[in-house]
Amino acid sequence: MFMSEETIWLEGAISVEAALRGQTRQVTAVYLQKGTSRRWEKRLAKLQQLTQQANVPLKLVDEQFVTQRATGNSHGGVVAEAGPRYFVSLESLVVGVERPFIVMLDGIEDPYNFGQALRSLYAAGAGGVVVRPRNWFSAAGVVARASAGVSEQMPIAIAETAEHAAAAFRQLGLHIAATSNQNAISVYDADLTVPLFLLLGGEKRGITRSFLAQADLILQIPYAQPNFQHSLGVVASAATIAFEVMRQRTTNKNPR
Repeated sequence: MFMSEETIWLEGAISVEAALRGQTRQVTAVYLQKGTSRRWEKRLAKLQQLTQQANVPLKLVDEQFVTQRATGNSHGGVVAEAGPRYFVSLESLVVGVERPFIVMLDGIEDPYNFGQALRSLYAAGAGGVVVRPRNWFSAAGVVARASAGVSEQMPIAIAETAEHAAAAFRQLGLHIAATSNQNAISVYDADLTVPLFLLLGGEKRGITRSFLAQADLILQIPYAQPNFQHSLGVVASAATIAFEVMRQRTTNKNPR
């Protein structure tokens, strides 16, 4: 594993609990705002159990301590001081997996979109995500909330470029896929049961022609409205394709 360079504050019970369970970064300490309600007592008991298992101190603090470190109002009285995020190698995402499904999220302009895309990919069973070295984990607190903690659990690797990631995964036996409206096949007609590396481009840059030229599959999401020419956002695209991968692999247990 190697690490990103930031130290961050995680906000909210879901994000903090996910970090404690996922062990994708070192959590230095967890802080819980003092309370007396029954709900607070349940939260305290759960955090006590998780922090004890992770050997992380849990400290009771006042409201000011939490609000000074949180960026929003959805923290629920829970914050955690955490270190850099651990990233894994590209190869480790597929080793021992019969039919890997790996996605690269590239060029996403908004941390909320990045987090929402991670949430859909995780829910649909993607085995890992690839990002560039400069990514939205610098806003890890926002990403963790938007992804419902998935960003702290999903295995994530770094690649300098999409081409580098594609070359590495092709050598490991994966088919290379991308989305476009040019020379594409419907996502519902494509065979997505094969070992797959999918590139999803960001809101502005999209996917380069050079990458599309080397792809084994160019996928298109068909629309019911024939006159609608605009591309879907990365969140909708990630969800649509990932759940179609899941559907095909669930329906057809055996590779074609």
